[in-house]
Amino acid sequence: MSLAYPQFRSSRCTRYRYRYSECSRCADACPHEAITLSDEGAALDSTRCQNCALCVSACRTGAWESEAFKPIELLRQAIKQETFSFACAPSGLSADAVVPCLGAIDAATLAYLAKRRIAVSLHGTANCADCAHNPRGAAQLALDLDACAVLSVAAEPAERGPWLAPVLADDPTATPPGGKGGFAPSRRQLFRRLLGRGMDEIASAAAPVEVAPPVPDKAIRAGACALPEQRELLQIVCARSDERPFEVPVHEGLPLMALALHPGCTVCEACFRACPTGAIQIEESPADWQLRFDADRCVACEVCLEVCQPRVLDAEPVFDARPEQPARVLHALAKQRCARCDRHFVSAEPEETCPICRDDEDAFAAIFG
Repeated sequence: MSLAYPQFRSSRCTRYRYRYSECSRCADACPHEAITLSDEGAALDSTRCQNCALCVSACRTGAWESEAFKPIELLRQAIKQETFSFACAPSGLSADAVVPCLGAIDAATLAYLAKRRIAVSLHGTANCADCAHNPRGAAQLALDLDACAVLSVAAEPAERGPWLAPVLADDPTATPPGGKGGFAPSRRQLFRRLLGRGMDEIASAAAPVEVAPPVPDKAIRAGACALPEQRELLQIVCARSDERPFEVPVHEGLPLMALALHPGCTVCEACFRACPTGAIQIEESPADWQLRFDADRCVACEVCLEVCQPRVLDAEPVFDARPEQPARVLHALAKQRCARCDRHFVSAEPEETCPICRDDEDAFAAIFG
């Protein structure tokens, strides 16, 4: 199978949006060490790349894309059939669709097909041990299958019955987890790297919050907001017709997250400026300022958690992932009026003058003493 090399779109990368970001999902997913990271984003070494497309599915924000591997095109083929098979290219097997690696089929795609009860079979896992993409490809496939199971559990009771689980065709004796066509609840739901930090911060919420220095303006680069196809697909997957919650835990295989804000916000707006999808919004009126969170646009890239200097933003361990819920107000303040210039401004604490006037005073003092 021949694929064009993946292309990198820097404006969607969290490392580009926030130059101190430590996101390394694409590099961690690459089995061939073909991706190098910097505060400008990421770069691909074409002499090492073997077109496994694992970087494409691993990136939460859609910074990597391949013209020759488009999961949305695979979906268009699959939804026309009652059964659909995938095979990985290294195995040499035939199927309805041949993909560079089974691990490149993201959890949103698998869950969408499972919800539509299309019988999906995955061919080529017997070849994983000898594959050049191992162990990253096999690990990513396991994570995606587990994430798909988590979504299926959240959907129960489903209107049309249990979702139809994907089957590993290389093991014909295997029964899909949970019995015929179903999933079993997964213990890997506890695999939450955000939760540990969140619990520490909740425990220390009563302690005085130190005022952290603001993020330098040059550390955050502006860019247009964009929503990846994976996240749009999950809006369909997580929809319910019975108005029941679709409760999902934080999971490494799912670009889903809900934010909580603990006391101590300094109103620096860095989270809003760094967010690559527009999930964090600011709404203002002449009298009020609000920090809002739109879960439909969040892809759990975590750049907001990184850029928050007081460390008061956190991920909720379990949340309702149903789409089209109203944006939540994380923080709201009444605007103040500057005693010097009469402008309205926002501050976490009562102030006599606005930041512009305070900067002018500081500059005057620095020059003239």
